[in-house]
Amino acid sequence: MHDLTVAQLAKGLAEKQFSSREATQQFLDRIVQHDKTYNSFITVTAEQALAEADAADARRAAGNAVFLTGVPFAHKDIFCTQGVRTSCGSKMLDNFIAPYDATVVAKYREQGMVMLGKTNMDEFAMGSSNETSFYGAVKNPWDINCVPGGSSGGSAACVAARLAPAATATDTGGSIRQPAALCGITGLKPTYGRVSRWGMIAFASSLDQAGPMARTAEDVALLLGAMAGFDAKDSTCLEREVPDYSATLNSDLTGLKIGVPKEYFGAGLNAQTAERVQAALREYEKLGATLVEISLPHSHLAVPAYYVIAPAECSANLSRFDGVRYGYRCENPQDLSDLYCRSRAEGFGEEVKRRILVGTYVLSAGFYDAYYRKAQQARRLMQQDFVEAFKQVDVIMGPTSPSPAFAFGAKGNDPVAMYLEDIYTIATNLAGLPGMSLPCGLVDNKPVGLQIIGNYFDEARLLNVAHRFQQVTDWHMQQPTGVAV
Repeated sequence: MHDLTVAQLAKGLAEKQFSSREATQQFLDRIVQHDKTYNSFITVTAEQALAEADAADARRAAGNAVFLTGVPFAHKDIFCTQGVRTSCGSKMLDNFIAPYDATVVAKYREQGMVMLGKTNMDEFAMGSSNETSFYGAVKNPWDINCVPGGSSGGSAACVAARLAPAATATDTGGSIRQPAALCGITGLKPTYGRVSRWGMIAFASSLDQAGPMARTAEDVALLLGAMAGFDAKDSTCLEREVPDYSATLNSDLTGLKIGVPKEYFGAGLNAQTAERVQAALREYEKLGATLVEISLPHSHLAVPAYYVIAPAECSANLSRFDGVRYGYRCENPQDLSDLYCRSRAEGFGEEVKRRILVGTYVLSAGFYDAYYRKAQQARRLMQQDFVEAFKQVDVIMGPTSPSPAFAFGAKGNDPVAMYLEDIYTIATNLAGLPGMSLPCGLVDNKPVGLQIIGNYFDEARLLNVAHRFQQVTDWHMQQPTGVAV
């Protein structure tokens, strides 16, 4: 049962092949048995999950169920969940019990889905390898000596290891797509404003976006439909109708124009990764699509602009965690200044401190124009690149990450090398566009991700394009050879 997709589980529940309690218990058993190896969960809510499963079974028996009722899944530990610890992977929030549900959590509750627990993540979603969590690093099920990607590495690893059929995640600079690529699953970052951010602990408010992770595009379509939609509690959430993403999954791709940015295949891209992505593009040609070489001339500005804008926003967002208003408080402070300083010094990890310092610097008097304003100008240039590109093509494709999963510690002493792991994903966040990653091959028995970028609110086309690829290939069905599967 643990090898079924979300769609297959929902169908099995509807046909009474098994109950939600039986499915939930099996995933909980697998978490107990295998997550000591992967460390993909921070909190497992076994008792609550079984109660939710019983409620789902009762709802289905009463004839009030919807398609996803009773399907187990996991939440990234960045979403507030009422009565359950929400740590954001940080010592700062180690004892925080959320008093309310995030909108995404509430929407899944309305569906009657069953939360297995909260997944591990880079501290405050800052990282590309899931090595910065206060609760320890997550291990990649394909190779436990390698990282799963960040910051949604726990969500990606638990889906890849079949400890959950799906999970929620967030993407500020690639944190859904990059771990999806490194763990061989499918993940989608929606258009900024498509999914409510209310109740999602903020890292960089103009970039953060929630999205789903699962093994197939079909599952992601189901999960996105359940979480998308207007929310009056989030002023950045846009009031647009949510289409039926499943209805167009099988649409014909004949005539589809695929833009291939020449900047995405230059220096820095692993040669074997490039070969797998090029092979995927050839599959699309067989499906009737046309490849068009395009240029995104300001792509080289993505990483430097992001690492000005994101730290600037994080320095503001995380100022509330001072030991007085929110978060960890140090022992026996000598005075108020000591309380503030030691609470933040002891509560935050090194990567979070680094970004807060950078953000404070670029916003400071005398440096704002030189750094922050300049980065916002670069952001606009990148956005305009995409606007021009989508006048020529329907979607854009390229690699998700420069290489397959790398070993723990390989880039720990070089922040710039770590930041470059998101070089192909960051521009999408800066422009607010939707993007997704799906498996398209293996290199040294580790997955490679194909990234698909769409125009604003064109998630249905992305899912259609991904689904058709998964109908003619089986990369998304490949399994890690580790002990858990």
